[in-house]
Amino acid sequence: MAEEADLRSRLDHLTLSRKEGFGRFANAPRRIRPELLSRRQLKKLSEEALAEYNRARRKWHANLGPLDTWQMQALHEDLWDIFDSNDQDGDKVKGGIALDAFPGLGKTTAVLAFARKLHRRIIKEEGEYTDDGHERWPVCRVGLTSNTGMRDFNRAILEYFSHPGRHRGTTAEFGYRALDSILSAETKLLIVDDLHFLKWRNKSGIEVSNHFKYIANEFPVTLLMVGVGLEKKGLFSEGASYEDAVLAQTGRRTTRLGMEPFDIKTEKGRCGWRDTLLAIEERVILANKYPGMIADELSDYLFARSTGHIGSLMTLINRGCQRAVRTGVERLDKQLLDQVRNDAASERARQEQQDALDAGRLVSRPGQNRKKAS
Repeated sequence: MAEEADLRSRLDHLTLSRKEGFGRFANAPRRIRPELLSRRQLKKLSEEALAEYNRARRKWHANLGPLDTWQMQALHEDLWDIFDSNDQDGDKVKGGIALDAFPGLGKTTAVLAFARKLHRRIIKEEGEYTDDGHERWPVCRVGLTSNTGMRDFNRAILEYFSHPGRHRGTTAEFGYRALDSILSAETKLLIVDDLHFLKWRNKSGIEVSNHFKYIANEFPVTLLMVGVGLEKKGLFSEGASYEDAVLAQTGRRTTRLGMEPFDIKTEKGRCGWRDTLLAIEERVILANKYPGMIADELSDYLFARSTGHIGSLMTLINRGCQRAVRTGVERLDKQLLDQVRNDAASERARQEQQDALDAGRLVSRPGQNRKKAS
């Protein structure tokens, strides 16, 4: 238990751009849920015990996710289909994946949740070490910046594996070392995050796009690219220029996946929204919590404040819980949440959503639950 607690505490300092950090993320035990205490029980705690209990709740509320929403379930099913179908012989080019969606929809969270499952599955099936005695690392994750070139990209892979040759070398040398690292660790999934930072049509962008083709041809991995507006940047387009042809070849080998915000225009969408609110309500640890506090009382309000984006929703819930504990209110309601700031994008769109809900043009709760309330 002591070792598990230590592993969990070190997650505060992890970096997913290195294998040690990803390993701690993938192998960390479930976070210990604080006990739900009543008002009377809170008053009986000593000052020191109350401070410790509130500290545990701060950490818990700051890490409520990931939630197994229908969007994440659908994405994971597609990812398993593509990844498992890529279990081909080495002479075949493996299909790539591009997850292209707006910010705040939980792309990175969903991809990391999938990567964690994949890491655990492969380690369980094949062991922690390869037949040659190397550490097995089924997943490698690389993040891009706006000026990432091919040499930087290869070096990021070497940095992930802590390769001793990551500090000096030519672009070609870094490429060979990256391939050797992936082969030695028997890596199966290469995640490239923040792909929208890449300037596709300048020199470095074309270099990296060409390098993706090289990876597809030579590396025995499934390439999973994550970004915003990838289709608009031309990743899947075909044109007459050399640059367009390079991007088109990448697009031909890539399956585009997306993630959608919550949609309450249909009964199915409203049921999905309610299921998510119920899951959040079950996880919240507040003394004055009651059934329906979130899923019933705050359904319209939370949809307007988040505009159906899971990232904005979880930010608002997290900050609301922190304030509820700190102020002693110990519950979530409109009065408290009105004092909590959310991200700029959701706040800009809030009024339009609220007007539609007030006028009855939008309804966030399923029909059965609306009937019960009336």
